[in-house]
This record gives sequence, structure tokens and C-alpha cells, in this order.
Amino acid sequence: MASAGMFAPTALIAGDKILNGKITSASGETLAGVTVSAKAEGSTVTWSVFTDANGEYFIPPAPEGKYRVWAQALGYHRALATVDTSAHSRHDLKLSQIADFETRWRQLPGDEMLAALPEATPEDARMKNIFRANCGGCHTPNFVLQKKFDENGWSAIIDLMKVVPVTGIYPGEKAKPNAILHHHQKELAQYLARVRGPGENILKIRERARPSGESARAVFKEVDIPVNEATGVGAKMPVEDGSDWARGAPSKVGVFMHDSLIDFDGNVWFTVNSANPDATIGRVDGKTSQLRFLKVQGPNNLAATAHGMIRDREGNVWFDVNFVGGRRSLAKLDPRTDKIEVYVTPASMSPLGGAVTIDMDGKGMIWASAPDGALRFDPESLRFTEFKSVRFKTPKGNGTTYGVAGDRDGNGWWAQMPLDVIGYSDISTGKSGEIQLSPVKHILENQPPDLRKFYDGFAQLSFNSPLPWHHGPRRMGTDKNGDVLWIGNSWSGSLTRIDTRTKQVTYVPTPESGAQQPYHIMVDSQHNVWGNFWTADNIGRYDPSTQKWTTFDLPRRATEIRHIYVTEHEGRQKVSLPVYRTGQIAVMTVRTEQELAALKAQAGR
Repeated sequence: MASAGMFAPTALIAGDKILNGKITSASGETLAGVTVSAKAEGSTVTWSVFTDANGEYFIPPAPEGKYRVWAQALGYHRALATVDTSAHSRHDLKLSQIADFETRWRQLPGDEMLAALPEATPEDARMKNIFRANCGGCHTPNFVLQKKFDENGWSAIIDLMKVVPVTGIYPGEKAKPNAILHHHQKELAQYLARVRGPGENILKIRERARPSGESARAVFKEVDIPVNEATGVGAKMPVEDGSDWARGAPSKVGVFMHDSLIDFDGNVWFTVNSANPDATIGRVDGKTSQLRFLKVQGPNNLAATAHGMIRDREGNVWFDVNFVGGRRSLAKLDPRTDKIEVYVTPASMSPLGGAVTIDMDGKGMIWASAPDGALRFDPESLRFTEFKSVRFKTPKGNGTTYGVAGDRDGNGWWAQMPLDVIGYSDISTGKSGEIQLSPVKHILENQPPDLRKFYDGFAQLSFNSPLPWHHGPRRMGTDKNGDVLWIGNSWSGSLTRIDTRTKQVTYVPTPESGAQQPYHIMVDSQHNVWGNFWTADNIGRYDPSTQKWTTFDLPRRATEIRHIYVTEHEGRQKVSLPVYRTGQIAVMTVRTEQELAALKAQAGR
């Protein structure tokens, strides 16, 4: 399939075949919106499409050969076949319904599992919210909820998770047990044992509607990225990769990538965020799907790791590198020459840090997260400017920076996720300001006096132990053709909209508010807001002019995508997605109705 290219969902060349067919139920019912995937023998590339209103699917043109083809939909067993397109390129599949609850349950994306948790009583609502924010801070809910445990089992899991050092600690500090999990441990373990324990099942599955219309015209191309063998796992690829929904959410071990983007030549670059000897960033060739890595030397004979990534107007790729020059620094890659230059902040300034995000403002300046604010870099003068958060070390915890963005006026914005605060620069004065997000009202009002007293004295705010009524602003994007900052609120399941000039704040719920948790935001040239719902295995596009969402389902489970990048070229949008948990680099395009009609006509011939 490599010859079809990263962005060629309709091109037909000599020797290519259009794998197609019809998907029906066992009783003969036409099934629309079914996910159909195909992978050639020996290939690292998987194509996925959706059936149309007539149950027909059309995989993009690809060289003839033997392909594994599978189709799946919520509530149905996966149908799998091997098709030799040199003999015939049409293959129909039948799906049979799943009767067993646990198999149906394991199929679900994380937001559907989360939505199924009971919240009818104030106590249940509180435990559900604690679970979402404190047990789902670093991984999708379907990884946690796919298994059953009794109260002792859940309590043992909480014992472990409350001390795992993923709480956004500042350098030099030691990780402390998550005080919220510790405080609620018994009632949370009882709640989870009641909903996912040995007793009678009380959960009701509400399967989301299958894709239709524009969403059903989406095409995904995924390229497998080998696991990082330096972790000691020893596997070439995970046994489970999320492609069979009924197998549940796989473990994330040895996965390389974090952020990704598309260069001017259609290649996909990605950052490598796990320690290894050879790779700082990687590239997937847009035509051949070949993979290669580039290295920046780090400490202890390892490659420097990277996290954030952005492309500038000249096509250069900017990213952070860890522990180069003794601190986290900024790097620039010229993708035409593979030349990498590293820029270290002066010793008087903070290094790059926090959950590093990189962005470019409307003036061509590069912005990056710092632990206690944000940094601006001038690519011409090669000078850094530092903007400190108004509040950083507070009695309730450190306001460590998560996401950062630059607006079209040249100002920077950054999310202090632990404090529910958005910091911003004033370029004209060189000073910083802040906006405190308002609490989620219905959650705040559901806290009885004894819990309010506990939270009023809580002194451990971090990325993964927020107050229950916090929004959790994560990674953000500005409208470079407008004056709006959009922020993904991971805990409240919403977007924050801030007018970058008036500082007016409004909130926009996601389609499944509270269950779909946005992570990173990017705004396209038409003011549309793109975000990845990292626990929901789908991405969303919000049109501010109509105030409507369009969602696109991903072909795998437990993807945990943490970055989204939209490229626009010659009237076509391509969305780059690093499939974080299962180890692929994906690109989504959406076929027009005319392109799909042309494919159908070609397949018919």
C-alpha cells in the first residue's frame, strides 16, 4: 500500500486495485458506518474507511496482493478475511451480533465506559468525577475499567496509582501520594467494586451512533512505529495494538511518539518521548511510508528525548530536546537538509519545561512552555524572552505550565493546569497577566461541607490531582486569522474560548460533555477548532459560526492521542495524529462525495 502515498486517497495508477465490498449483518441487514480496515502482508500500513449508507466500503487504490481485511462495529463481532486482490478486489463481510456483555463492554471507547458509570446520586456523581480526573489523568478509562475487581482489588490498584510519580512535580521535589485518591480511597474502591466487581452487573451500554455523512467519508492511513526495545520489553510490536476492539485496551509499553506534524513535502515528523540510544525525532516518508530517525545527543550515551513540535512558515520544524546543555532546550530542524540546531536558554532564565508545547505566533516568534511560565524565541536575533507566571509556587501547589500558544498579535498564552489559570504575556509592557477560570458549577455545588473543608486545605494541586470542579486546561491553539484562544479542558470535557484582546471567557461543551476529554487544540484557516478527545478514540471539529461539532471516529481502541495537527494545501486538509498508546502515526483525510463517486465508478470497471 505504500505507493498510494500519505495523501492520495483516490489516486489510481497502473497495477492498483480498489478493495471494496459490502458489510451486512448475519440476517442480511445493510450496515452503514462500519469501520473497515485493510493491511497488506508484510506491510506496516493500515488503511481504514467506513461503509456508506448502502453498506459499501472502498479502500483507497493500492498495489494488488494479499490483504488482511476486517470490519467491526459496536455490538458486533469482528469479521476477518484474507483477500488476494490479484484474483478479485471485491469482498463482502457479514457481522454477527455480540450477546456477551463483557465482550461488548471491552469494545467500548473510554468515553462510552465513562458515560455508563452511575451518577444518579450525589455520592455516585462525586466518585465518578474523582475517577475521571484522578484515575484517568494519564491513561484512557477503558484501560482501567475493562477488568473486574472486588473492593480489595480496587483498593490495591489505588494504593499503587496514588504513588506513581506522574503528578507534574517540579525539579528537585519528591513525588507525594495523591492526597485526593488517599482521602477517597475506601469509597472509591467500594464504588468501583459495585460497578466493575464480582456482583450483578448494573451498567447499561449506550453505544454511540456509527459515522454518517462527512464523518463516514473519512480515510485513515496508519503506519506502525516499532516499539522502543531499550525499555527491555523485547517485543518488536505489541501483541495487542487496539485494532481488535473486543480485545480491549492494550498496555502502553515502549511507545516512541508524542507530537507529530506534516512538512511541505507531505512527510510526517514526530517527537520521540521515551529514553533510547538512537532517536530524538522520527520521519515517515509521505510516499513510501519508510521510517527513519534523527538523533540529538543527550546524556549517558542516549538520544535527547523530545515532546512538543511545530512547523514555521519556511517549513522548519521546531521541537524541544531534553538535557542538552544541561537543560531542556529548543531545537530547529531543516527537513530539506536534516540539519538540527539547538538553542539553550541563558542560565538566568528557566529552561523549557512542564509538558512542553511549541507554537508560532503571528509575528513568526516561537513560543515554548517553561515550568513557571513561557518562553519566546526570536529566530532572527536568536534571543529568548521570558515571561513568568503571576503565580507559580502557591500554598495549594505549583502552577506548572502545560500547553502554550502564540496569538496573531505576538503575545503568548499558557495553561497552568493545576491552578485552572491561563497566563498571558503583554508584549508592549513585557509583563504577564492571568485569567482564573470559573469553577464547574454543578460539581462545586455537589460538595458537602466536610469535603469543602478538605479541599479548602488541599495543598497538592498538580496535573493529575486537580480539584473536582476544575476544568483542567491542557494544550491550546489560537486562531491565527482571528483574536481567539481555544483551550482543551481535559477534566470538564469542554473548550474554553478567550478573546485575546478583551480577555472575555466563555465555555463550549463537547458533544458528550464530561466524557469526551479534549487534549490539544488547533484552529484551521476557516476558524474551525480541531481537538482530539484523547479518551474517546475520536477527534472533533467545532464550527464557531454554527456552534456545531463534527466528530470522526478512529479505527482503533485506546489510542490516547495527545496532539493534533491540521495541514491545508491546495484545498485539502490533512490531519496528523500520533496514535500514542498503540504505536502508529496516522493521517486522516476526508473524501468528497465526488471523489467517492469516482472510486465507486473505477471499482465498478
